[in-house]
Amino acid sequence: MEHREENERLFSENDDEREDTRRYSPFCDPSHLFHRIIVLLCMCFLGFGSYFCYDNPAALQKQTIQDMGLNTSKFMQLYAWYSWPNVVLCFLGGFLLDRVFGIRWGTIIFSLFVCVGQVIFALGALVDHFWLMNVGRFVFGIGGESLAVAQNTYAVNWFKGKELNLVFGLQLSMARVGSTVNMNVMGKVYDSMKDVLGQAGHYTLGSALMIAACTCVFSLLCALALAYFDKRAERILHKEQGRTGEVIKLKDVKDFPLQLWLIFIICVGYYVAIFPFIGLAQVFFIEKFNFTPAEARLINSIVYIISAPASPLLGFTVDKTGKNIIWVLCAVVTTLIAHMMLAFTFWNPWFAMVLLGVSYSLLACALWPMVAFVVPEHQLGTAYGFMQSIQNLGLALISMAAGSILDSKGYLFLEVFFCACVCLALIAVIMLYFVDFLRGGELNLSASARARLQKATAPESE
Repeated sequence: MEHREENERLFSENDDEREDTRRYSPFCDPSHLFHRIIVLLCMCFLGFGSYFCYDNPAALQKQTIQDMGLNTSKFMQLYAWYSWPNVVLCFLGGFLLDRVFGIRWGTIIFSLFVCVGQVIFALGALVDHFWLMNVGRFVFGIGGESLAVAQNTYAVNWFKGKELNLVFGLQLSMARVGSTVNMNVMGKVYDSMKDVLGQAGHYTLGSALMIAACTCVFSLLCALALAYFDKRAERILHKEQGRTGEVIKLKDVKDFPLQLWLIFIICVGYYVAIFPFIGLAQVFFIEKFNFTPAEARLINSIVYIISAPASPLLGFTVDKTGKNIIWVLCAVVTTLIAHMMLAFTFWNPWFAMVLLGVSYSLLACALWPMVAFVVPEHQLGTAYGFMQSIQNLGLALISMAAGSILDSKGYLFLEVFFCACVCLALIAVIMLYFVDFLRGGELNLSASARARLQKATAPESE
């Protein structure tokens, strides 16, 4: 009797909760698809300002060097100073979101870092102090990578289940849209400010960068909106705050298998030939191929333009076929061919840059999931944190090295250097193939074989 009364009481409470949500329109009901689409838009634009402003130096490479009186080595410090804080924060970002700030306040705080960092960066140009611009990039970097962690956490919290892969793809596409818009807009913003002020110079540069900061303010408003929506959904649906799920234990590093260390080498060797290249490529296209500044900005953004639609499609392809190592090998070889074409030929660079865009998207889809195949779930947070940390360390060091090589040897030697970095990644891929083959070949299984293996091991794990 008591048990039946308890059940009736629970059903009554559930009815009250359902009635509570029925009082809202589809756009205001947190459980309804229309409302979640509004939340998804806020999630996608949350990182727009960060990605837009990250490559401001690349979009204004020539102007920054001229107006601030820099050489290329000093110019590339702007990218190095962004990466330095993330050598450490890759381990701490998830912890701060989970245990210290919470997802809502954490997202707002990291958005503030991005916004304030961009303002300091612009202010450094306005007052003609390059050291202040570096400080701004450092502050910007503190928020940038951690904001991406917060964005993913919100996605898991609101779209856990069958929609999650689509949401991650949309977020990545929006990030690439931000980078693409920056590459093609900032030059025009600078030219407009030059017309308004009557001359080029550090004040014109600072004004253009301050206008770019408006995108960071917009992203901050999205962070505030997300905090409101999430708090409201917690009250109405009685759900908990999202967590990153990352458990960082540095002692796990000693247990990492050889395959994981080879994945780290591939990650560093590959990405240092992409991002520093994009940071310096605009002047390269102008000087070697006689492109106009507008044409150079457009072709320099083609990697991001292709990545926006290609990443979800290639991710779907890799999911359906498996064979991750083969896909990574294809991406690395294609990237090497693209860099060799840019270095040793005068062919139209559009073809090489399209190859670079496709291979960049393919590698991201095939490489990062392999980490989950070689380490147990309780070590995933440490493994991904360590991977991002090494990647940022490599980007910081190679950015400075690339600037020095360009100043002393020129673009041909710089391209040879990038080819050498990709060759290092290629050697690591080949070693990974053979090591994985000797240890059972799990990384290079087809999708159907991997599904059968997971099905067979599921009862054991239970």
